[in-house]
Amino acid sequence: MNVAVIGLGGRGGFHLTDFGRLPDSRIVAVCDVNQVALERGKAQVKRETGVEPKGYQDLRHVFDDKNVQAVVMPLPNHWHALATIWACQAGKDVYVEKPACHNPFEGQKMIEAARTYNRIVQVGAQSRSSPHIVKAMGLLHRGVIGKVYLAKGLCYKWRESIGHKTDGPTPPGLDWDEFLGPAPTRPYNENRYRYNWNFFWDTGNGDIGNQGIHEMDIARWGLGKQGMPGRVVSTGGKYVFDDDQETPNTQHATFDYGDSELEFEVRGMSTGSEGGLGPDTYVRDLSPALRNFLGRLGMVKGGYVIGNLFYGSQGWMALNRTGFHVYKGPRSEKVLEQKAGKDDDFESYNTIPHMENFLAAVRSRNYKDLKADVAVGVESANLVHLANASYRLKRELKCDELDADAQAYLTRKYRAPYVVPNKV
Repeated sequence: MNVAVIGLGGRGGFHLTDFGRLPDSRIVAVCDVNQVALERGKAQVKRETGVEPKGYQDLRHVFDDKNVQAVVMPLPNHWHALATIWACQAGKDVYVEKPACHNPFEGQKMIEAARTYNRIVQVGAQSRSSPHIVKAMGLLHRGVIGKVYLAKGLCYKWRESIGHKTDGPTPPGLDWDEFLGPAPTRPYNENRYRYNWNFFWDTGNGDIGNQGIHEMDIARWGLGKQGMPGRVVSTGGKYVFDDDQETPNTQHATFDYGDSELEFEVRGMSTGSEGGLGPDTYVRDLSPALRNFLGRLGMVKGGYVIGNLFYGSQGWMALNRTGFHVYKGPRSEKVLEQKAGKDDDFESYNTIPHMENFLAAVRSRNYKDLKADVAVGVESANLVHLANASYRLKRELKCDELDADAQAYLTRKYRAPYVVPNKV
């Protein structure tokens, strides 16, 4: 399968390595708005595969390339929908990173594009290809802890302050206009680029939509819920730090499904563990290089508690990337423990099986073969968007009667030519 990787930042580098070593894929093109990143990506592919790919700075030229069959897009959130729609219209299959979309309107258009053009669109929710997580979900659905009445996602990840940066000239070789794409025009600012775009509403969705979308997806999966909840309320704020970040570093969201509830919590500073999901269970087996990489992002020190807790009528389950535990009875006695296998560590985090699943579905031409079809990814992402809308409006939302103020947060105003169309 001839693959192009679009977006060569931190995540893009991992995708270059992973798709480059899969026997069923061949990287024939790479693309980035930053010329430096583009040249670095081309060099990486040649070094790791022996063949130098074509290089593009404009993703539209990738979609025009008839030699490209599928595109892999670890792009900023605000580009996920439009890039996917354009790719589908050009006849390309798509692997797009999480969260599926920047807002619910875009997610619906992504689904329509995939179905209209018969394209395979996989979202990077690689937890759905993780054997121990798949097993845990099966146990929950078969009643291992009875009826599940509460699912809780945890995103306790230390984040350093991003500080203050002044607007300045665009660095040479960077197409800033294309980076902004569907987002409003703004002067170049270093804080709105290089990963920190996650923490501005124009381009990201905060940590609930960054790391948190993985655990949000697992929480919804384990709870067995589809469709909109009845009510959503989210509170929190950006505490302690005085910096440019717009999104909250502390956030709590509650989704009321009537017979059960989903809770989600973001803590961006020092924290203790919960449900036994402490930092040591996550970072203990990381390679020194990955520990250093995470440390540079402020993601190890101060606490790193990522996972899910499920509570049922007969017991509860704690789940993270390293395994899961089941406790039952009034004394919470441990009755089952499952550790992740050797292929379930952080370095692959089951991304390769998820990519293999994508390539297999491309060949079968059946989107139902996907572990995380775009419709699945959009449904989980919509919980993020509802929570953020409630947080920004500072009130509860009733999902069956969203008023104009709430609806305004579920789409955006676009600027030509980067317009997500009503009709795809």
